[in-house]
Amino acid sequence: MSTSNTNSKIGAVLYIIWACLHFMAAHSVYVLGRSLDSSMVQGRVFQDAFNLMFFSISAIAVAVTLNWRNSAWGYWINFATVGIADMGFILFVIVPGHMPVWPGMLGPVFWVLATIFSTIALLTRDKGATKSQLQPSSAPNERRA
Repeated sequence: MSTSNTNSKIGAVLYIIWACLHFMAAHSVYVLGRSLDSSMVQGRVFQDAFNLMFFSISAIAVAVTLNWRNSAWGYWINFATVGIADMGFILFVIVPGHMPVWPGMLGPVFWVLATIFSTIALLTRDKGATKSQLQPSSAPNERRA
C-alpha cells in the first residue's frame, strides 16, 4: 500500500471520527430541544440537531466512498461540508464562550487532522497511471524505422 493510499485512509477514518462526535452532538442538541417549551426556539434547536445529523451522515458517506479511495471530489466535498459545519460552531458557540474551548475544539481538531492527511494523500498520489493511459501504446506488428 502506498503512503498516499495510507494517508487517504487515515483522513477518511478521521472524518468518520468527526462524524461520530457530531452524531453525539446531534443527540445532545435534540435532548436539549425536548426540554424546551413548544416554540420557534424549540423548532430551531431541533433544526440544528437535524443539521448536525445530516452533516455527520454526509461526512461518513463521502469518507467511505470517496476519501478512502483518495478522490479529489471527496476531498473537496468533505473539506467544504465539514468546514462549514465547524466554522459555524467555532464562530457562534466557541468564540462567544457558550462552551469551553476544550472539549469544544475536539471536533475542529479532527476536521483539521482529516484535512491535513487528505491533502497529503491528494498531493502525493501516483499520477503515473493517468499519464500511461494517455500515451498511445505501440502495436505489436508496428514497424520501427
